Amino acid sequence: MKRLLEAELIYGRLLDIAEPHLIARYNKALKGFGLPETKLDRFSIDMTGFSPDVAAELDDWDYLDPKKVNRRFVIMTPDQENLPVVHTSFSNTAGLMHEFYLANRRAITAVTIKDALYGEIEDSVAEVKSLEDLLSINEVRFRVLSAEDLLGKAGELRALADRLTTVPDAWRDDAMLNRMVELAKSTGDIRQNALVPDKLVFRHESFWADHFGGVYIFSDERTITVICDPDAPGFRRSRPWQVSYISINDHARIYEFLARSGRIELPRASWVDASGLYRHRADMALQSLIARLEPQADFERIDPIWTQTFLHRNADAVMAEGTYPFLAGIQKTIAQTGSIRMDEVAPERRFSLLRADPAHPDMWLTNRLIAQLVPQDFVSRFVFDKQGFYRSYEDFPENFRAHVVSVLTGAYLKDKKAFRKRLYGIGDDINA
Repeated sequence: MKRLLEAELIYGRLLDIAEPHLIARYNKALKGFGLPETKLDRFSIDMTGFSPDVAAELDDWDYLDPKKVNRRFVIMTPDQENLPVVHTSFSNTAGLMHEFYLANRRAITAVTIKDALYGEIEDSVAEVKSLEDLLSINEVRFRVLSAEDLLGKAGELRALADRLTTVPDAWRDDAMLNRMVELAKSTGDIRQNALVPDKLVFRHESFWADHFGGVYIFSDERTITVICDPDAPGFRRSRPWQVSYISINDHARIYEFLARSGRIELPRASWVDASGLYRHRADMALQSLIARLEPQADFERIDPIWTQTFLHRNADAVMAEGTYPFLAGIQKTIAQTGSIRMDEVAPERRFSLLRADPAHPDMWLTNRLIAQLVPQDFVSRFVFDKQGFYRSYEDFPENFRAHVVSVLTGAYLKDKKAFRKRLYGIGDDINA
């Protein structure tokens, strides 16, 4: 992973924490979770407060994600809202955190001047043992505490202020008045500064969960669709009257569901030509073949002549695998006719021709599923399914790893918004 770290393709764009008072607040949050304090004098954090440095020190990469449910968070500054989430078991963690920041920005800004917020995104289950546990999560509640107990002090001061204005002769209670003055030294004037977050409950809609090999849960108005390994506990047994179950290996049914629910854009020349998606995926398929058939190849020296020679030299293997010639033929068909008859395409080939409908709320989740089903496209895998990309990267030949990093830093990181807009039709988004 050294190349990925140096290129900021893993744990990139994190916030550096080095000030002693911030480290002290972070340690109080860790102590509040029952965890050991960090002895580091500098570390970086993501949107949720997760630090790969602290995780390595504790030798616990799930220290903020115990049992992969009820995610913990530590908010040191409102600037964390603009950071990525680099370690999570639910695809919508970033979305939920953004909603929390947006709904409580004034309180977060006020509190983090003097304190740090920490707590848990509480689900309705303490541990995921079957699909039913995931299906039972309909909403989450943010349980919020503060490292210096600023929230507790603000709550106490508000209660005393209410008593002062509602209880006759309360103003004669010198002990109460002295306590109010003492509390106000920490909290300031709570009539002007809203210190307590007031929106804590948020809906848990469609999401991917890192359980049982990965589970996709798509929520529609009247139905829920689960796509995962059919060996997952509870498959076809949890709420069969309400939930539709599809095996991750059943490409025909997955395609039918995505098309019927309006989550994908079917091939049309209007977007295919402008996006260059098919050319991109053909290149990805070819590069994957080169890595598999000639792992010692110097990718920096590959040019059209070398490629043509490779295709002739490995003609049988290229045709047997089939993806590259299939996409080459599809591009010709689109150029000539402007469309593709999807019922004439083998189900396992269809996903290389698809992208999520950019107007659908589930576009990122749908693109994640498509990326998983088109694993040769390592760029799309990195954009939408980083966990899957990192696992695949470990199996790449060394030469190919260097090439992958070069492609991602050159083609994607230079202008992510423009790249996503062109290939996938989407602009900036919270999951980026």
